[in-house]
Amino acid sequence: MALGKLQKVLISDSLDPCCREILQAGGLRVQEKPGLSKEELLREIRDCDGLIVRSATKVTAEVLEAAERLQVVGRAGTGVDNVDVEAATRKGVLVMNTPTGNSLSAAELTCGMILCLARQIPQAAASMKEGKWDRKKYMGMELNGKTLAVLGLGRIGREVATRMQAFGMKTIGYDPIITPDVSATFGVEQLPLEQIWPRCDFITVHTPLLPSTTGLLNDSTFAKCRRGVQVVNCARGGIVDEGALLRALQSGQCGGAALDVFTQEPPKDRDLVNHPNVISCPHLGASTREAQSRCGKEIAMQIVDMATGKGLTGVVNGQALSKAFAPQTKPWIALARALGTVLHTVGKQVQGSVQVCTLGTPLREAGSYLTPAVAAGMLAGGTQKEVTLVNATLLAQEAGLKVTTTHSDVAPEPDSSTGLVQVSLQGTPHQVTGTVQGSTPVLREINGATFKQPAPLSGPLLIYRAKASDPTALATLTGLLSKVGGQLQSYHSSSTVAGEQWSIVGLSAPLSNLSELKPRVTEVFQLHL
Repeated sequence: MALGKLQKVLISDSLDPCCREILQAGGLRVQEKPGLSKEELLREIRDCDGLIVRSATKVTAEVLEAAERLQVVGRAGTGVDNVDVEAATRKGVLVMNTPTGNSLSAAELTCGMILCLARQIPQAAASMKEGKWDRKKYMGMELNGKTLAVLGLGRIGREVATRMQAFGMKTIGYDPIITPDVSATFGVEQLPLEQIWPRCDFITVHTPLLPSTTGLLNDSTFAKCRRGVQVVNCARGGIVDEGALLRALQSGQCGGAALDVFTQEPPKDRDLVNHPNVISCPHLGASTREAQSRCGKEIAMQIVDMATGKGLTGVVNGQALSKAFAPQTKPWIALARALGTVLHTVGKQVQGSVQVCTLGTPLREAGSYLTPAVAAGMLAGGTQKEVTLVNATLLAQEAGLKVTTTHSDVAPEPDSSTGLVQVSLQGTPHQVTGTVQGSTPVLREINGATFKQPAPLSGPLLIYRAKASDPTALATLTGLLSKVGGQLQSYHSSSTVAGEQWSIVGLSAPLSNLSELKPRVTEVFQLHL
C-alpha cells in the first residue's frame, strides 16, 4: 500500500455534501453513488483507492477482494460491524471511523428513550391520535432517585451518565477498560456486573458488538435484575438477547424496553416491536443534521490528511501505521523494516521467534510501531502480494513468525541520546543492530561484526561476507559494475570476526549476475530497501 497515493474515492452511502466538497478540495476525484446493489458495488470499487460508507453498505471480504487498488475504508460513524475488518487487515487496507462524530446525537437519543420509558410518552401520544383520553392508563415514574446502570463508559456512555445525573438519577456502571478512578470523575460508580443487575432500575448499553458483549443481557441476567427493570439499547443489535428480552417483557420481569437497534435491520420478527411496552426507532442514533455533517466532515478530513501525508486519525486496524506519519518516527519505522529484511536475508528463514530490543529512553514507547515494521521487513519478498504495517502482524502469525519486543532505557555510546534497535533471530547467531542518523536508517552491527562508520540502509544494496585478508572481492565487484555501467555509491566494511568481515555496498542499480563475485566471498545478498 503506497501511503499518500490516494486519487479516487467512492462514497457509497448518503452523506452530507460537505464530505464530497472537502475531498474534492483536497485534490481527490470523488464518485458519489449511494444505494448501489452488491453487483454494482463490486464493479464500481475496482479502480477506487478509497471507500466511504455509513451503515448501509456492507464491506465484505468479497468487496475487498474486488477492490484491486483500495487503500482505505472510511466509516462515517463509530461502529464498523458493517466492515469485515479482519479481511481488510489481511489485504493491508486501512479501516478508519469517526468515533466522536455522532456521540452527542446517540447520547441524546438514549436520554430521550429513558424519559419516554419513564412516562410512556410514545404510547400516550399514539392513544391521543386514536381519539382517546387515557390519563390513568399511562401512569409513569419519576427518574429522580432511580438508579441507572450504564454498561460501556466510553464517549457515549459518559455523555448519557452526566445528562441523566441532572435528572437526579444515581449512575452506576461497568467498563473493562475505563478505570473506576476515571469513571468517578464523571459521577459513575463502577461495579462488577453481578452487583449491577439487582441494583438498577434502568439499564442502558453502550458497548461495541463483540463476542464478549453479544447477549450481554440474557435470560440469566434478566433473572438477577429487579422486577420491572427498564432496558435501553441504542448501541448495537445483539447486545441484548432479543428472545430473552421478549420473554422478560411477557413475564413482567422487564417493565419496558426502548430499542433503536436490532439484530436484523429492519426486523422481520415484529413481536418485540409490537409489544405494548416497547418503544422502537429505525436506528436513528446518528440521524441528526449535526451528526451527519460532523461525521461526513471528519471522515473526509481524515482521508485528505492521509492522502497528503499529514497524518492518520480514527484508525481501527492499523494503529502502528498512524505513527508512520510523524516526522520523528518515520525513519525509525524505515529502520525497523530494513533490519527485518536484512535479518530475513542473512538468516534465510521466516519462521521462528524474532526478538526486537529497543535501547534508549527516546524509544521507550516505540515497540508498538516497530514490531509490525520488523515483521513487514521479515516477510518482504515472500509469497504475500503486499505486506504493510496494517497486515504485517497478522500475516507474520500465519507464517509461523513470532515477533516480541523488549526495552532498556540504556543504550551504548555513541547512540545513548538517539537510541538503538536490535533484532535477533532466536536460536541462531543472527542479529542486526541499527540506529537513525539525522533521518537516515543505518546499520551498526551484523552478527557481532560492528561498522565503525554505520552503513546507510536505503536503495539497492549488496551485502557480502569474505575473508578479511582477501581484497579481491571488492576489486571483482567494481569490475562487474564497470561492465554494466553501474556505480558504487557507498562502501562500508565491518570489524573482523573469526577472520572474516562484512561489507555493505550501495549500488546505483542491482546487479543481474553475481557469478564472478560468488567464488570470492563466503556469502552474498542483494536487497532493495
